[in-house]
Order: sequence, then C-alpha cells, then structure tokens
Amino acid sequence: MILKDIKNIFHQELDSLYIKEEVDSFFYMLIDSYYNISRIQLAIHSDLKIGDSEKILKALKLLNQQKPIQYILGETEFFGLPFKVNEHVLIPRPETEELVEWILNDQAVKPKDKLSVLDIGTGSGCIAISLAKNLPNTKVYALDVSAEALHIAKQNAKLNEVDIEFIEASILEQPIIDEEFDIIVSNPPYVRKQEKQEMKANVIDNEPHSALFVENENPLKFYKAITEFALNNLTTEGALYFEINEYLGNKMIELLADNDFKNIKLKQDIFKKDRMIKGIKN
Repeated sequence: MILKDIKNIFHQELDSLYIKEEVDSFFYMLIDSYYNISRIQLAIHSDLKIGDSEKILKALKLLNQQKPIQYILGETEFFGLPFKVNEHVLIPRPETEELVEWILNDQAVKPKDKLSVLDIGTGSGCIAISLAKNLPNTKVYALDVSAEALHIAKQNAKLNEVDIEFIEASILEQPIIDEEFDIIVSNPPYVRKQEKQEMKANVIDNEPHSALFVENENPLKFYKAITEFALNNLTTEGALYFEINEYLGNKMIELLADNDFKNIKLKQDIFKKDRMIKGIKN
C-alpha cells in the first residue's frame, strides 16, 4: 500500500477521537518504528509504498480502541532516555520529569560526593534510572510491589546502562532495608476514585489501576507509609520528595509537618497545579 493512502485512512478512522495533529503524530511514530521511514522521507517521496501493511493497520485498530500509542509501540521517552513500557507500568508523564529535574537542580546547588537514593513505587524505573544517569557517584535503589513492573524496570536499567538495586516489597508493610538514604522519592498512587471522571478513557481502560487509584476515604495511605519509612531510613537532613494529587497539597504539608519534617516546599508543575512536595528530615 502507498503510505499516504494509509495516512488518509488514519484520519478517516481517528479524527473523531483525537485532534488531527495527534493522528499525524501517531502515524509518523508508527512508520518510523515499524518501517524505519521518517516524516522527512515521506515528504520527499510521497509515493512510498510498504509491502506489509498488516502491522500498522493492527495499530490503527488499537488506536481506535483508545489504546495508548506508547503501549502499542512498547516504548516511550522520559527525560531524554528510552523506556520500555507495557500494561504493567504507568506511562511516564511530563510532570514526573519535573520532579526529577527538581531533585537534580537541588543536587547541583548543594552537591555531595556520594549519594544514596531510593525510589518507592518505581514502575518502569523512570525516576530511578533518570537519577542514576544524571547523578554520578550515586547508589540508586528502586522498590515496587509488582514483580511484573520490576521486570520492565530491570530491562530499562540495562537499556540505559545504569546499575540499580531493585527491591520487591510493599511499602505498606514497612519493609526492613538495612540502608540509610540521602534522598527518598516517590510517585505513589494518588488519584481518588471520585476523580476517575476527570481522566481520559484511554488511561482508565489501559493503565494499571493499582498504580493510579486510592480509596476516597484514605487518599494519603501511601504517603503516610512512605513518610513513616523515611523517618527510619533517611539520613539526618535527608530529603523526601513526592509527586502528589493537585487537590491535596495542604494535606501533604500537614503530613510532613506533623512528622517533624522541615523546610517543606510545595511546588507547582508547568500547568500551575500543586504537583510536588519536598521536606527535609529534622
């Protein structure tokens, strides 16, 4: 089939579900990944043909079912690095890149010769791996309750050539880890079930609910457990960083203050939403 004809089919099928520019993006990502044909090549040679169109038409069907393009391709990018993803891990978000950037900026201001970092609820490993890649002389640990998620995270560590120590455990059970950390960071489940209606169907229908949702009655369940763990496992003056629910910033300030953390800072993301918080162990 001629590729420009397939592109027209994409728009016929998908323009009612996605904006036109997004459909273009899906198409170009797929032809690059499946056939090693770039957007520029297609612009120069508009009559380019492919012999086997089955794969891209199958992808079109999945897009029609609102399956995320990252899961269709099995990969995405985070903080300029490649990551494998599947239905067992969340697709890394731009706001989480801002959390990583915050940590790196803080370390640039007050660098230490050696650091020990723990990422709790690592998922694809995007936070842990990005920190390991950008912080020399740092020992990075990554914890998750999901064996399937850790399998992907280990692949991503190998893909990005970083050494991470992975731990399979539930933070809710307060695992015993014989290590003190200079930094503990987490992007735990924080979407209350009452907020489901604010989310896109392709997220709800495809991404792991265990990594997304918490009960309405106890939305800080994971934050409380991680804060308790941090009290026992952070070094003095160690830093605790969280990505948070935009509606619960004040509750998070209270949680950290009640646990004697100091220099608490609530930070907005690029969309002006309260999205990150940091506290220092007193």
